[in-house]
Amino acid sequence: MTSPVTILGICGSLRKASFNRMALRAAQSLTPPDSKLEIFDLHEIPMFNQDDESNPPAAVTEFKKRIRAADAILFSTPEYNYSIPGVLKNAIDWASRPYGDNSWSGKPAAVMSAAPGLFGGIRAHYVLLQSFVFLNMNAMTQPEFAMGKANEKFDAQGNLTDEASRTLMTQMMANLVDWTLRLRGSLAER
Repeated sequence: MTSPVTILGICGSLRKASFNRMALRAAQSLTPPDSKLEIFDLHEIPMFNQDDESNPPAAVTEFKKRIRAADAILFSTPEYNYSIPGVLKNAIDWASRPYGDNSWSGKPAAVMSAAPGLFGGIRAHYVLLQSFVFLNMNAMTQPEFAMGKANEKFDAQGNLTDEASRTLMTQMMANLVDWTLRLRGSLAER
């Protein structure tokens, strides 16, 4: 019997009413029974300063600890200027430093996005996937989940009301858990 899969959700937006934060909360309720999704809030992560990487602030230490404790990572990010928000890039940099102390290394990961625009932030996916190469993360790429017209898919309380999105998100979460278990099995066989 395998142990439950813990997924750490990271929102690339600081906005309280962020569609990506709403999407992460929806994903919490759509994870398979043998898994759980915990959300880490990036509000307390300061701007990266290489002078401080050997003695990071407490918020960064906690962030790295939570990444290491997780079995997988789920990024939910808006797209800013065809890329990811600075707050997310900053957090990624902190958790990968100092050199040789990369908290992301070997983690299975998935990306989702939600945006009012038609494309749903899909270009941010590709920027993150490019970062995964250096970070040594194991990307789960199917299904792609980029929710366009997100402003029409949540109610006033932030609940996901769009059934097609719920179905795709449920599949994405199941695939991420399966991907994580397959990688866990492969590593255990070594």
